[in-house]
Amino acid sequence: MALSKDRGITMNDGNKIPILGFGTYSPDAVQKSKCEEATKIAIEVGFRHIDGAYVYETEEQVGRAIRAKISDGTVKREDIFYTGKLWSTFHRPELVRKCLEESLKKLQFDYMDLFIIHNPYSMKAMEACKDAGLVRSIGVSNFTRKQLEMILNKPGLKYKPAINQVECHPYRNQSKLLAFCKSNNIVLEGYSVLGSQRDPRWIDTNTPVLLEDPLLVAIAKKYNKSPALVAIRYQLQRGLVVLVKTYTRKRIEENAQAFTFQLSEEDMKSIDGLHKNMSFIKAEIFSGHPQYYPPDEE
Repeated sequence: MALSKDRGITMNDGNKIPILGFGTYSPDAVQKSKCEEATKIAIEVGFRHIDGAYVYETEEQVGRAIRAKISDGTVKREDIFYTGKLWSTFHRPELVRKCLEESLKKLQFDYMDLFIIHNPYSMKAMEACKDAGLVRSIGVSNFTRKQLEMILNKPGLKYKPAINQVECHPYRNQSKLLAFCKSNNIVLEGYSVLGSQRDPRWIDTNTPVLLEDPLLVAIAKKYNKSPALVAIRYQLQRGLVVLVKTYTRKRIEENAQAFTFQLSEEDMKSIDGLHKNMSFIKAEIFSGHPQYYPPDEE
């Protein structure tokens, strides 16, 4: 998983993923309507990793945005790393490829760069999608160490997951899961790295606002950067692939500046100390599934 000169990490299957990605989840119709323009802006300012999902209901907008930037010569298709996700209603083996093909149709793509299981419940049919050339890499999302071990120890495993996408921020830094993934050559990818949108369907709205944390604010002043940039840079220096999402041009441009400075070892350790094993995401909504395991405790 060596970091390349073009700000990408080579995964265990040999494919390369850019370490800073643009997220396209939108909580409501108003935000969904802004997704297309925001994705265009993200590509214009340098983002080459776009993270989407079937359940986000923004694939048509994202596809149009990417194709527009291909048409105007800003990028080629091979310059864009697109991640899609298998939603939980498609976990039966015979439905996995159906979900992927529906997403490809909405995007108007021939293939995805990465296709991951959105929640931890299915794998063999994913391997078949890779063999069919519909996706270049396969991975997982929201998997605990125990669930990863179940896959890695499964007889006949053809491709180990290239990536595990999880909630990761200073209040839940996933240090043990990060070490486990590194030891098994699996990239850890963080979402909600800035805390999270206050969407009551998925988020505990009683949680504190991460970017108002006094330590992050103080470190941000030290480097003349925003607390958001400090939170992003923290994860990049730990070796994670980082997803960020905003539809505001100013913030999209700001997030792209995460490579313009480096946190000191002392500041990295100080941010490590913010860990309180606190999750913004309400994982209990999946607790009725027979393969549900509580998030790793650290």
